[in-house]
Amino acid sequence: MPEETQKTTAAQKRLHIEVVRQMLTLTTSGFGLVAALAWNSVIQEFVNNYIKKWLPQESGIISLLIYAIIITALAVFITIQLSRVLKRLENRQ
Repeated sequence: MPEETQKTTAAQKRLHIEVVRQMLTLTTSGFGLVAALAWNSVIQEFVNNYIKKWLPQESGIISLLIYAIIITALAVFITIQLSRVLKRLENRQ
């Protein structure tokens, strides 16, 4: 096989790999967004059904603050846990 043909084939393989890698990234991001929206709904319902009844009638900002604190705590906790998993996996190599 001529050298130029080998270069073209190698370039095409790299392109295919990059396209698949990008598709994987986009798909993962899309499903991540859908999961985040689902959890958003669950947490909002939790705040509305179980926390709002303990607050004064006009407590919209307080319930939003509680909701934001819950979301932030979950985001921090999950990020720390995933970072630990990644670190363990990297140390195995």
